[in-house]
Amino acid sequence: MTNTPIRFDDGAAYEEMMGKWSRLAGEQFLGWVAPPPGLKWVDVGCGNGAFTELIAERCAPEAIAGIDPSEGQLKFARTRPSAKLATFTQGEAMALPYADQSFDAAVMALVIFFVPEPAKGVAEMLRVVRPGGLVTAYAWDILGGGFPFAPINAELRAAGLQPMGPPRPDASPIAALQTLWRDAGLEKIETREITVERTFPDFDTYWSTNLLSNVNKGAIDSLSASDAQALKDRLRARVPAAADGRITHSARANAVKGHVPAV
Repeated sequence: MTNTPIRFDDGAAYEEMMGKWSRLAGEQFLGWVAPPPGLKWVDVGCGNGAFTELIAERCAPEAIAGIDPSEGQLKFARTRPSAKLATFTQGEAMALPYADQSFDAAVMALVIFFVPEPAKGVAEMLRVVRPGGLVTAYAWDILGGGFPFAPINAELRAAGLQPMGPPRPDASPIAALQTLWRDAGLEKIETREITVERTFPDFDTYWSTNLLSNVNKGAIDSLSASDAQALKDRLRARVPAAADGRITHSARANAVKGHVPAV
């Protein structure tokens, strides 16, 4: 995995590339977290608002604050129905622009492995959540092969190219999440795995979705036409289609939740 920071600035492209995956995992995640209604949430690394939308739909929140470094993503988030309830702010996970104990719940949805210092990100969530409040996250199990783009990443590596990946994949295993939450001082820590499937109508749609990331597209564009076609053919063999041509691919995430110690 590359250590180069990855920024997503096209909210619409991100929705097709990752937002739909996020919603699939997020629905299971919120069913597991089972938060009570009426909470004040902060969605750290909200991106284009895919998970913020789920909070609004599923959790009957009092309010939601979404924060992300990409103004392009936030621009898309503000077009969602959840924008009527949520406020979106540009900012960084390691320096949240909120007062102490401002929220009842904090979440990082597919974000913690993008935070350069994950422990600082967790500490910031704990800081802005009231005593007894919820601090939670889920992340693709990248090191365990659960990333939605694991197949194309494997083929890129086979071609001698650097695949797309966040800077801190080591933060995504369950053991790492448990350690982060425990070291932050959170209590009542629980974890679980989340497995989801996404179906594409045909291989060409699956292929083009992989290329919505500028990281992957740039790597493939660096190949000759024949090498790029060979990579595409190998990926086709790696993710075989059903009889009707559809491609169904699974991904796996790890989730964690804990509570801020009560005063």
